[in-house]
Amino acid sequence: MAAGLGVDAYVHWHLAPGFDGVTGTASPQISQGQLFRVETVLALIAMVLVVVTRRRLAAMVALLIAAGGLGAVLLFAYVDVGGWGPLPKMYDPFWYPEKIISAVAEAVAALGAFWLLVMPPEGHLARAEKPW
Repeated sequence: MAAGLGVDAYVHWHLAPGFDGVTGTASPQISQGQLFRVETVLALIAMVLVVVTRRRLAAMVALLIAAGGLGAVLLFAYVDVGGWGPLPKMYDPFWYPEKIISAVAEAVAALGAFWLLVMPPEGHLARAEKPW
């Protein structure tokens, strides 16, 4: 899961400069590159939380970030929702390697985070197996 978040962060950081020209129409304008950088920071925060704390709250944050990123890439790949004021029109129906890698990494991270949320805590199983 942490690796998926790390790959997601790297790909978005790498792609951000190429999307700085895609901006919204209203002031202040927000570029798609800026949104990619926000995704980078959020994925890194979630990755650090998961690695450092190993708590359910960290898994929940990771799930929200990864699933949100995956949902966004799928939405904007298949639906032309247009721009919303300062937000750019992000419709991109083409699947290039970086986009595929990012989507797969987000899916892996989301599934890993979901798995951590539905599994019982580590200590719970250990206590249940003790005969006394």
